Amino acid sequence: MNDPIADMLTRIRNSQLRGKATVETPASKIRAWVLDVLADEGYIRGYEATTGKDGHPALNIELKYYEGTPVIRELKRVSKPGRRVYVGSKDIPVVRQGLGVSIVSTPRGVMSDANARSQNIGGEVLCTVF
Repeated sequence: MNDPIADMLTRIRNSQLRGKATVETPASKIRAWVLDVLADEGYIRGYEATTGKDGHPALNIELKYYEGTPVIRELKRVSKPGRRVYVGSKDIPVVRQGLGVSIVSTPRGVMSDANARSQNIGGEVLCTVF
């Protein structure tokens, strides 16, 4: 697999379309950091580290719904393996006039766009969530 973050985002997107309560994805540090930001911003209920059906470490993600509709309406990967997108602190994209969140990988860790702007640091824009 070339892009583990895109794989995780696609699993979340597909599970929400099917109305699933949870989804399992292979575990990695970067996936856990992205899930931390999603949980802090209120887009998912949370996640826990488990062992998958094949015996490998996995992350079990609890999806969040409001009145039967998914809280995450749009989930897009911005920086891809073929085209990395790096921005400065002043150029971090605003998603839907501030209603959404950009997840940025910075030298100080993976964080939301608002945190990166407040700390005045840029980095790689991983994905956008609305």
